[in-house]
Amino acid sequence: MITLAVDCMGGDHGPRITLAACRRFLDDHADARLLLVGLPEVLQGFAHERATLVPASQVVTMDDPVEIALRRKKDSSMRVAIQQVKDGKAAAAVSAGNTGALMAIARYVLKTLDGIDRPAIAGQLPNAKGGSTTVLDLGANVNSTAQHLLEFAVLGSALDSVLKGKENPTVGLLNIGEEAIKGNDVIKKAGELLRQAGQSGQINFVGNVEGNDIFKGTADIVVCDGFVGNVALKASEGLAGMVGGFLKQEFSRTVFTKISAIVAYPVLSAFKKRVDHRRYNGAALLGLRGLVFKSHGSADEVAFGQAIGRAYDAARNNLLDRVRDRIASAAPFLLPPNAPVDSDATPAPL
Repeated sequence: MITLAVDCMGGDHGPRITLAACRRFLDDHADARLLLVGLPEVLQGFAHERATLVPASQVVTMDDPVEIALRRKKDSSMRVAIQQVKDGKAAAAVSAGNTGALMAIARYVLKTLDGIDRPAIAGQLPNAKGGSTTVLDLGANVNSTAQHLLEFAVLGSALDSVLKGKENPTVGLLNIGEEAIKGNDVIKKAGELLRQAGQSGQINFVGNVEGNDIFKGTADIVVCDGFVGNVALKASEGLAGMVGGFLKQEFSRTVFTKISAIVAYPVLSAFKKRVDHRRYNGAALLGLRGLVFKSHGSADEVAFGQAIGRAYDAARNNLLDRVRDRIASAAPFLLPPNAPVDSDATPAPL
């Protein structure tokens, strides 16, 4: 029985969406239990034989500064949900709340794994091969060193080996060109570290990739700093909306455009479904001593359910153990255990 803790108060829509998604998830997964965390007066109407209500007296809002969420809201639904993982009561926590607050609280409560300086947010972006490309970092670290990018490659490799069943996933370094001489000093140094790790067999590094390669599926995993990754994420999210808007617009025009839209509708509709960001919702906060998954703040019932499902798959397939194994194997290339943590990391909103 897989037990997950869900922050039911987080996100733009809160319990109206999260509780509906939780009920659907429980109905579809007979081997799962949920710890629903939130204000008692809000959750009291929810009843399911495999759901337990866990009270919290505070809520982290989407615009709360990190300091407020971390120091003044110690009984928030977000923190209580993560504490369930810390206490061993849940295998993973899921929240659609404030990204910066979630990362800060998760780092404070769970701590980072030995050998990892900064956790990263890893998510999936659709690609032309019909699958998805794992991209990290998606916003946890807007300024990353070459060493951090190497850590992201190791963490992403562990994630793909679990969620996609690929034991030796390919890793690409996002750059402005494929040539090793291109990029700034950080990227060039990261390329050197990644090539060394690849030559030793720690990762399957295939070299530099460009932005369009994310959507081509050139590499299974693409590593970049959080600023660039978050921009790529938002661009991907807007693609399905653009297609949907186009179809709606064309159906409202002349007879000719309506006919054209009708002819193109099956293809465009299938394309819209393939790039629908809701299907890929649920980003993992990797590098922590516990599993935490971040849902988009604007997620609807379908999207939030996908995030719960990703947490469930990660827990069922022992993602945390796989991450630890990868880090242990790559230890000579990573930071020494208990190295000072660089706190200059401002997560970007998902």
